[in-house]
Amino acid sequence: QEQLVESGGGLVQPGGSLRLSCVASGFDFNKSLLRWYRQAPGKERDLVATISSSGRTTKYLDSVKGRFTISRDNPNNMVYLQMNNLKAEDTAVYYCNAALYSHQVGYWGRGTQVTVSS
Repeated sequence: QEQLVESGGGLVQPGGSLRLSCVASGFDFNKSLLRWYRQAPGKERDLVATISSSGRTTKYLDSVKGRFTISRDNPNNMVYLQMNNLKAEDTAVYYCNAALYSHQVGYWGRGTQVTVSS
């Protein structure tokens, strides 16, 4: 059974950092495109970052460019999101997603809450 489990969320002050992790099982992780999404209360779910199956190509939401970094560890079926210089507007539930192709909905984790507040 396909499964994605996120961890690493929490409460952090503005300007702080967090590293989100997601462990995957039950599907061909090495061939999968991996994505981090986020959803703030009352807002739509936004695509934050994407990494190709090889790890060589990454893409970011404009508002997080230069602050967030997505990476993957294929031997251990892990994907990460390093978040630096966090802002209040980064507050959201962050979800890990995996799919073979970009047009697919793919598999979802249950999310991890990130709250940026002083």
